[in-house]
Amino acid sequence: MALKVLLIDDHPLFAKGLTYLLKTRGIDVVAAVTEPRQAFEEVKKLRPEIVLLDIMMPDLSGLDVLKLIKAELPETKVAMLTASEDDDHLFEAIRIGASGYLLKNLSDTALTEMIEGLSRGEVMLSPELAEKLFNEFQKEKKAAESKTFDQQDTAKAPNGEMSHLTKRQREVLELVALGRTYRETGDALGLTERTVKYHMGRIIEIMHMENRAQVIAYAARSGLSGDR
Repeated sequence: MALKVLLIDDHPLFAKGLTYLLKTRGIDVVAAVTEPRQAFEEVKKLRPEIVLLDIMMPDLSGLDVLKLIKAELPETKVAMLTASEDDDHLFEAIRIGASGYLLKNLSDTALTEMIEGLSRGEVMLSPELAEKLFNEFQKEKKAAESKTFDQQDTAKAPNGEMSHLTKRQREVLELVALGRTYRETGDALGLTERTVKYHMGRIIEIMHMENRAQVIAYAARSGLSGDR
């Protein structure tokens, strides 16, 4: 069965071209919505597995649409489309629940592979975007640590959740938080890709998160990515 994708982009020419490209790759584009205010209703009606969402749109921004989707349909995977790696909305989108960022200048093969990765529950971030995400959360961590002693307990609270993880789970999370794929993580730890995916599922459950992107952001903010 073909992967069901819904595209939301206010540029008709781009939307039409991307729709054609994905269909030639065997991906079922159930709709290409160019009116942001109609987007959420189409998502509710068609229930795609993945939504590709332009972050910069008039009237209703991509972040606004993302909030609507994740509030009512949290299981829907949403990847933000952006023309620039310097997008200032990256961090907010990940916090809300986006499963990644896809650059509009990707090759057709890379784009297809990333969409297929989304369907497997992977987070789609280029190494450059992943590094920016981690750097931002490290800045937040340092800012929190510089607050008064009364606030420090709150700033360190995230590590409480991580104390429930096993040594192996922490090893998996650390590598994934550094931008490694499940396969690369498995190779580094001597595990199968399937086993890594199982560990990530347990980590998400233990930490009471909705998806891998939120766990990675949480780990970066608490300093796990700097343990090595």
